[in-house]
Amino acid sequence: QVQLVESGGGLVQAGGSLRLSCAASGRTSSGRTSSSYAMGWFRQAPGKERDFVAHISASGGNTNYAGSVKGRFTISRDNAKNMVYLQMNSLKPEDTAVYYCATAFGDYYSRSPAGYDYWGQGTQVTVSS
Repeated sequence: QVQLVESGGGLVQAGGSLRLSCAASGRTSSGRTSSSYAMGWFRQAPGKERDFVAHISASGGNTNYAGSVKGRFTISRDNAKNMVYLQMNSLKPEDTAVYYCATAFGDYYSRSPAGYDYWGQGTQVTVSS
């Protein structure tokens, strides 16, 4: 089973930056590690649905972003270290949420949480105005 652990969240002023990390370990039922799958970042604010933030393909060569974060956030991965990152710049109060990383069912692009099977526990990001 794949385990995902997020870190790097915290309290930051508007306009500031944070870098979230997601450490992956273990293997899927088919014996693969997370490096074989696309990964995504999602976020969930209180009382709201879990929203797509960013996606990265297994190789790291293809990335996709939600319109609200495009140009401010950058997703990357280091498969040698089984790590996925989310660099967040120019943060806004509306970016406040719990951020989750997730492993997709395969190496494909999905903006829906239903396209992802393994999830971390989340890390809180709070942006003050």
